Amino acid sequence: MPGKTIWTDGQDTQIRRLRTEGASCDIIALLLGLTRAAVAERARQLRVDQRPVTNMDQPDRPPLPAGHSASWGALTNGSVLQNVPFQAPDLMR
Repeated sequence: MPGKTIWTDGQDTQIRRLRTEGASCDIIALLLGLTRAAVAERARQLRVDQRPVTNMDQPDRPPLPAGHSASWGALTNGSVLQNVPFQAPDLMR
């Protein structure tokens, strides 16, 4: 069984900063060379255990228009259409 982790101020600062920026505990654990469970528990103790809420997370926000960069980018990321701007169809033909 691994010993108790002695947390440093530098590790705490990194966890706070990275969680505030939206990084997952998996990524932080890789960067710090620790287990995900240890980082998740420390983030909970530091009260940064949840990702920040953005406007996109609000259930009562209005729908995005067709081709909005947030939704279009999510749909095309990693495909041949990545970085290709949305082109609305010409429906008046």
